[in-house]
Amino acid sequence: MFCCEEHIELAIDMYVDEKELAPEIEKIQKKAELSTSCELCEKPAVYIVGN
Repeated sequence: MFCCEEHIELAIDMYVDEKELAPEIEKIQKKAELSTSCELCEKPAVYIVGN
């Protein structure tokens, strides 16, 4: 799941509720920044949450 700074906690909670595991959280590097937006709003994604 791609998420912005504002929704990181919600994304972690959603992942734990669904998978019952702690997710890996990776910050998107500036040089590898994607044009991907947060899956919970339209802001640019800052983190990838998942395994």
